[in-house]
Amino acid sequence: MSRISPNGTWRNWAGNQRSRPTLIGRPRTEAEVVALVREATANGRRVKVVGAGHSFTAIARTDDVLVTLDDLAAVVDVDHDTGRVRVEAGIRLFDLNPMLDAAGLAIPNLGDIAYQSVAGAISTSTHGTGLGFQGMATAVVGLRLVAGDGSVVVLDADHDPDLLEVARVGLGALGVVTEVTLQCVPAFNLHAVEEVLPLDEVLDGFDGWAGSTDHVEFFWMPHTGLALLKRNTRTSDAPPPARNRRHAVRRRWKRFKNRELMENAVFGTFNHIGRLAPALVPRLNGLVASEGGRAEYLMTSHEVFASPRRVRFYEMEYGVPAQHGIEAFRRVREHVESLGRPISFPIEFRVLGSDDIPLSTSSGRPTAYIAVHVFRRTPYEDYFRGVEAIMDDYDGRPHWGKLHFQTVGTLADRYPQWDRFQAARARLDPRGRFANEYLDRVLGPTGRR
Repeated sequence: MSRISPNGTWRNWAGNQRSRPTLIGRPRTEAEVVALVREATANGRRVKVVGAGHSFTAIARTDDVLVTLDDLAAVVDVDHDTGRVRVEAGIRLFDLNPMLDAAGLAIPNLGDIAYQSVAGAISTSTHGTGLGFQGMATAVVGLRLVAGDGSVVVLDADHDPDLLEVARVGLGALGVVTEVTLQCVPAFNLHAVEEVLPLDEVLDGFDGWAGSTDHVEFFWMPHTGLALLKRNTRTSDAPPPARNRRHAVRRRWKRFKNRELMENAVFGTFNHIGRLAPALVPRLNGLVASEGGRAEYLMTSHEVFASPRRVRFYEMEYGVPAQHGIEAFRRVREHVESLGRPISFPIEFRVLGSDDIPLSTSSGRPTAYIAVHVFRRTPYEDYFRGVEAIMDDYDGRPHWGKLHFQTVGTLADRYPQWDRFQAARARLDPRGRFANEYLDRVLGPTGRR
């Protein structure tokens, strides 16, 4: 979670982004958001909104006016007939998902953490996995936002649907999102199978699994020949009855062992050891991978999609055309082995279907996502720049909330609808009220301050 200290300093979850805003606003209503934006306009100040602070980039960073939507976080309406749910923009996914499940509904696809706010997740193109599915923003069928002049803009099928398509992934550059309407689906469970396999077997078989399994991904532990393969199949089947308690407990223990012990407690300890004794990292990675074991269980979708993340890290993630994904991964693997220093965090590989949102990282093409991480406070530039150079060969698109070194000059040609987004930005925020250094870098400066 992001943190605002008593002295007014803000920092993100990973601790690599910090600022000391002139003013921190905590609106409880849309009207209060309007007042904040109009006051900032009168004073010639920029405005940035922060959700959970789970972005690694400086996308939310500002020394002017920082707005946190933590108090704008209610469920406004649930329409059981249509499956549409209206929520205030600051609601966290870990609060919303159980509420939806209790109402017999679910978001169609989710990423692998639930700490984010709804507005933050859609604005940065949070995606999840599954070639037959799309990122979370495609579930958005309505938005309310406060534009740069302080006006409230309503977007849905009856009110400027063209602008709605653009604003679903807005990077915080189009306005302050105050309310989101999500098109949900009937609640579903996932039959999950997680197992450690030889990496070469996973690479050779991945395309087949991706074509036959709803949601599939794998994690490779660097300097080992092993990968954790995760396959999730959607089902309306219920979890086993209580009479199978012994087997259910065993399944839950294996899942707890994989997720809480190996992915967090033990893994965190190993990273601290690896920082003090880097030569031990390959051996420690081997222990993590080999102890993952096999787990099979059936749970509600949101409980399977999201995993706890208690070990803090820095991350870069790129989306490349799906047909080049495995090739790009193999090159990243070679880069890791050539660094001359060990990498202690796994590399994640996922795939996703295409969509038509202008600044979605899967806009116009099925996409393979490759994510690299380092333990926080660990040097990463040579590692991440090397990965980015590989991704550039495939017109890779960086996750907007994760570390990268791109600029507007290198990004514009990678998005077929780039100009459509820029037109929306010029319309909603012609004076750059919601700009900051990061957005100036990746989108270009706009208007007068």
